Amino acid sequence: MDVLIKGSSELNKMFAALQRTASGLRRDFGEVENLQQSLRGAQDFVQKASARIEESIISDLLLVRPSAGLLTPNVSKSGDGRDEFVLALSGAANFVRANPNFAISLALRSMDETKIALVYSPIDEKLYYAEKGNGAYAFSTYHSARVRVSNLSEKSDLTVGYNVSGNQKMIGANPRITGCPAMDLAWVAAGKFDAYVSDPIDFAEIAAGELIVTEAGGKITMDTELIASNGKAM
Repeated sequence: MDVLIKGSSELNKMFAALQRTASGLRRDFGEVENLQQSLRGAQDFVQKASARIEESIISDLLLVRPSAGLLTPNVSKSGDGRDEFVLALSGAANFVRANPNFAISLALRSMDETKIALVYSPIDEKLYYAEKGNGAYAFSTYHSARVRVSNLSEKSDLTVGYNVSGNQKMIGANPRITGCPAMDLAWVAAGKFDAYVSDPIDFAEIAAGELIVTEAGGKITMDTELIASNGKAM
């Protein structure tokens, strides 16, 4: 196959699978925009669209590693016990309201370690990706550029993404709540956010972002809350 992005053949095959799935999502997004007078109808439509994502991409992914398992927020399929694809539609609530800030998160894990990670925005066709040990990259308009976390540390300068409940005090001059955790993590990796703080979240939605952040020089911890940062901000 033709190389689409800087990286391995497996990475390129996974990206090609994402692109095919994303083309259907873009059509679905147009339909959702027409359903905004009925929130229930939009929610039902997006649930079906999410299921189609899984169905449409599974066959493509199995061409990459035929014996791999699959983990999504709704589905868990055992494979050979060694390899597993982790897939999620991040920002589904945004999708329901015809907000374009949603993304497909896809990771390939081997022996419980993430080896390849991709976070792809179907609407603006922006990709963030990483392979273990090879750095993190952004891809757009046929060009890959390496990304790195920011170096800001002063609290008054920070832009921090949040996905939290309750009345937690937000740090920094520019707190942000976007509703798309996978892309928030990618933005930490790219220096658009200096940190990201979240309540516990389904692993399928953050598996790819975790590797992208660390390969960009950042740090991520998952305890009572998830914190990703440039290593200086928090």
